[in-house]
Amino acid sequence: MYNNYISVCFNRKNNIVDLKEITSHFAVSGDIAEIAPLGAGLINDTFRVKTESSDTPDYVLQRINHAIFRNVGLLQNNISRITAHIRRKLQERGESDPDRKTLTLVATHDGELFHFDGENYWRMTVYIPRSKTYEQVTPEFARLTGAAFGEFQYLLSDLPGEPLGATIPDFHNMLFRLQQLREAIAANAAGRLEKVQSIVDELLARAEAMCKAERLHQEGKLPKRITHCDTKVNNMLFDEKGGFLCVIDLDTTMPGFVLSDFGDFIRTGANTGAEDDEELSRVGVDMEIFREFTRGYLQSASAFLTPIEKEHLPYGAQLLTYMQTVRFLTDYLNGDTYYKIKYPEHNYQRTLAQLTLLHSIDAHLDEMNDWIKQLSK
Repeated sequence: MYNNYISVCFNRKNNIVDLKEITSHFAVSGDIAEIAPLGAGLINDTFRVKTESSDTPDYVLQRINHAIFRNVGLLQNNISRITAHIRRKLQERGESDPDRKTLTLVATHDGELFHFDGENYWRMTVYIPRSKTYEQVTPEFARLTGAAFGEFQYLLSDLPGEPLGATIPDFHNMLFRLQQLREAIAANAAGRLEKVQSIVDELLARAEAMCKAERLHQEGKLPKRITHCDTKVNNMLFDEKGGFLCVIDLDTTMPGFVLSDFGDFIRTGANTGAEDDEELSRVGVDMEIFREFTRGYLQSASAFLTPIEKEHLPYGAQLLTYMQTVRFLTDYLNGDTYYKIKYPEHNYQRTLAQLTLLHSIDAHLDEMNDWIKQLSK
C-alpha cells in the first residue's frame, strides 16, 4: 500500500522526521497513498499528501520555518481569518466552486491550526485539484497577476475585527532597513566598507526620499491595508485552462502599503535580468510588463485605492528596489549572515544588479507616471 510512500525527511538539524506520523495528527479524510515533495520553496518544506480514493481530497503538508515566522499561532490565525473572509466574499457574489478559489486549512484532531512535534511546527491545507503555477512572466500573465493581487487586496479591504498581526515585524519598513544598514556601516564586521563606499554614499543620499511612504502614513495621508508582501506570478494558482484560481503563500500577508505589493512585482517580474545578474547590461525594467501589470492591478484595485495611492505606485517600484538594494548591501557588510550565497561576492553582485535596476526605474519614472494617469482617466 505504501510502495511510493515517503515516510521520512531531514530537517535543518538533520534529525529524521516521520511524515506519516505527522500527518496522523490532522483530520484528513481517506487512507494515505503517498507523500512526496511539492515545489521548491526556499522558506518552508512542502509535501503533497495523496489519498487512495478519488472521492477524498489530497492535501498539502508544510513544515513552517519558525526561525523566520516566530509566532506560529499569530501566523495561522492570520491565514484562517484571510481565507474565511475571502470565501465568504466569493459566496456572497455567487462565485462558482469557492473551494478551488481559496485555501482550506485542515485542523488537527484537537481543533488546532498547526501541530508542534516538539521541535517543528506543521500545518495542512486541502490540495486544490487540477491546479498549476507558472514561473515565466509574459505580458498576459503580468496583467493576470496584477488583476489577481488587486482583487486579493480588494477582497480583504473590509476584513472585520482587529488588524492582522505582523508575521515578520518591520518587513517592508524602510526606516528599519536603513537603521540596519547604518549599523552595518558602523560595525564594518567583514571589513568591506571601503569597497562599497560609493554605493553607501548613493543609498544614504536617497534615504530621506525613500522614507516618503512612512512619512505620508504618519501624516495620515497614506493608509496601511492588508497586503501580500510577496507578489510573484508563482504565488498564484491557475486551472487547467489557464484561468486564475487564487493567491497562495499567505505567510507574509499582513498590514502594509499597497505600494509595496505593486513595487515588489515590478522589482521581480519586470526585471529583464536576474536578481543577481553578473552581466549588468541585461538588467532593466521591462515597460511592457509594467504596463500590463498596472493595467490588471488598477482594473481590480481602483475601487478602493485613494488618489494618493495611485499616484505613488511608480514610487513603489523605486521603493522596493531601493529597499532590496539596501538589504543586500547590509548583508554584504555584515559578512553574509542572512542570505544564502553561492560565492563570496554574491551579495555584492546582488547589490550591483538591484542598483542597476533602480537606475533603470528612475529613468522610466516619467513614463510610468504618464501610464498611471492614462489608466486613471
